[in-house]
Amino acid sequence: MGSSLILSRRDLDFLLHEWLDVEALTKRARFAEHSRETFEAVLDLAEQIATEHFAPHNRKADENEPRMVDGRVEMIPEVARALRVFAEAGLMAGEFDEEHGGMQLPHVVGQAVFAWFKAANVGTSAYPFLTMGNARLLLAHGSPEQIETYVRPEVEGRWFGTMALSEPQAGSSLSDITTKAVRQDDGTYRLTGNKMWISGGDHELTENIVHLVLAKVPGGPPGVKGISLFVVPKFLVEDDGSLGERNDVVLAGLNHKMGYRGTTNTLLNFGEGVHTPGGRPGAVGYLVGEENRGLTYMFHMMNEARIGVGMGATVLGYTGYLHALEYARTRTQGRPAGAKAMTSKGVTTPPVPIVEHPDVRRMLLAAKSYAEGGLALGLYCARLVDEEQTAERPDDRARAHLLLEMLTPIAKAWPSQWGPVADDLAIQVHGGYGYTRDYPVEQFYRDNRLNPIHEGTNGIQALDLLGRKVVMQGGAGLALLGETIAATTARAAGTEWAAFAADLDAAVARMGSVTGTLWGAGDPEVTLANAHVYLEAAGHLVVAWLWLEQALATGTAESDFHHGKRQAARYFWRWELPRVHHRFDLLESLDRTVLDTPPTWL
Repeated sequence: MGSSLILSRRDLDFLLHEWLDVEALTKRARFAEHSRETFEAVLDLAEQIATEHFAPHNRKADENEPRMVDGRVEMIPEVARALRVFAEAGLMAGEFDEEHGGMQLPHVVGQAVFAWFKAANVGTSAYPFLTMGNARLLLAHGSPEQIETYVRPEVEGRWFGTMALSEPQAGSSLSDITTKAVRQDDGTYRLTGNKMWISGGDHELTENIVHLVLAKVPGGPPGVKGISLFVVPKFLVEDDGSLGERNDVVLAGLNHKMGYRGTTNTLLNFGEGVHTPGGRPGAVGYLVGEENRGLTYMFHMMNEARIGVGMGATVLGYTGYLHALEYARTRTQGRPAGAKAMTSKGVTTPPVPIVEHPDVRRMLLAAKSYAEGGLALGLYCARLVDEEQTAERPDDRARAHLLLEMLTPIAKAWPSQWGPVADDLAIQVHGGYGYTRDYPVEQFYRDNRLNPIHEGTNGIQALDLLGRKVVMQGGAGLALLGETIAATTARAAGTEWAAFAADLDAAVARMGSVTGTLWGAGDPEVTLANAHVYLEAAGHLVVAWLWLEQALATGTAESDFHHGKRQAARYFWRWELPRVHHRFDLLESLDRTVLDTPPTWL
């Protein structure tokens, strides 16, 4: 297969094999049936299906959103066809255990595989993305009966799944949800309430939809401590696995967003009385785990989804960059500085491809640094998941878990801030054509603009990082991140990257001192007022570290690809890493500008 405008297979191979050495995972019992050849075969399959079945209807799905007709969802048929090919190829089952019909792929390989589908068609890929997360949550916290009833049909792609958290009045403030679950004599629960912004919440793509719903049981503790989690299927399931009567879950409306238009986004009513299973009102729900622990369980899915959202933001930026690069190499316009339009003999000198202009190369280099840096971040975090789950020594598992905890808000928020910037630059490279529908980059930007909001806004990620992660366990996570970066900078000593390493060490030291200053302020409002600035600085620092990692992994290879890696690393070092100090200066001053702005002044 030739070079793709969806993703760079060469870059994936570099990250997986030359940097992360995923083949070493095959020495572990869980992955012993695999080899580099099997990893490459499934990546080949992913690229082929993404190219042939997902990318072709990306624009059509954007222009023909799902519609609500007589209480049902109608959408273009290509979505169902693509998802059927995806499921029949076994890709829904990639990372799951063999006993559940899966391939037991490492998570890092699974993320690289799914990146093809997010980049090719983020709207269609949302359905399996949510379903896989739903199934993994049930495997971790569901009962054997729930696993048998719901997970296998999801892994086979016959049923899809959702996560139903938000409500119209509550938004991200889950302590304010009002959906109620009343315990019944038979051990089930009856749910009543409304859920908003539920992606994949209704459609006709599969026989059934498995909703994972947050609700409160009357008499439980107040706030988030009183939230429980329930399985609420669209259709009830009989003992033999066949579908029974319709549950009381009703599509009340579709939300129409600026991007991700191919994904149904719904308002769902539970227990409205339109359907009355067993002749009684209320949607039938089945408790997952114990009462009042629902948010703990849901975070299993949310943390995975946060890293997945970051990957989606990255690859949308990546495909935008590749389209802009292709355009810049083929579009001719203007001449180099100093060149004359006419030669001394009166011959017109031809215009050059716009990639020859330094400002266009600047934009492409910036987009490349964000896209390839974000991909390294997402795959590094996925590799940590494999370490957390399969490393032989308990210490290594604990270390991977702690580092992943630290990096999760960054892995979600940094790509969802800078991936759209890569797409913004792709539009600019296209010039006037960029914001027309003649080229796909304007859609990539619209699709990507949703990611700073998905799975907890970037502001929430900032509060999580500064308010919880850097101070948990007495700052152990922050210390571990510093040690991990220091191991990289030590390897760079005596190489051409020594100055980059020294600058990185200085930024890490600065982050530690600034964190101390913020938490020494004695006022949580002052500490957290500028948390977003802290997240931006921490994210840039982490991605700079991963660019140093990539630069070291290129060794002395002399191909254009490896030279390009090294040049992008230099760009991030010289143009992007210095940004962190301006942010640290602001944070260190305990600036109160935002805090001291009354709403009446705005």
